[in-house]
Amino acid sequence: MDLQALVVLETMVWDALQRGDAETDSRLLSDDFLGVYSSGFAGRSEHAGQLDAGPTIASYELREARMVELSDDHVLLSYRAEYQRLVGGVAQPPESMYVSSLWSRRAGRWVNVFSQDTGAG
Repeated sequence: MDLQALVVLETMVWDALQRGDAETDSRLLSDDFLGVYSSGFAGRSEHAGQLDAGPTIASYELREARMVELSDDHVLLSYRAEYQRLVGGVAQPPESMYVSSLWSRRAGRWVNVFSQDTGAG
């Protein structure tokens, strides 16, 4: 896994949030996915479930990506996300956060097993 390929995978998650595509979002996350957010913990069903009402992101850009290779089958991606939430179909003011996502190769495909967001001040 190289940095560019890893960013492509992470971008697929953001694209799913922007399109309101819960099926793709769920497919990219492991069954035992854990998200750690300012609102608390979330599993795969909660992460994908946020899309039940449609897209949650109006726009986004991933910046300053860094990769740490933990093993042949586990890589950590950290980056800064600049984005706008979508609430009731209305784009909100721009926000920034730092994200760390752990991706693992399971049964021959890469899935996101852990993600933590930290607001950028």
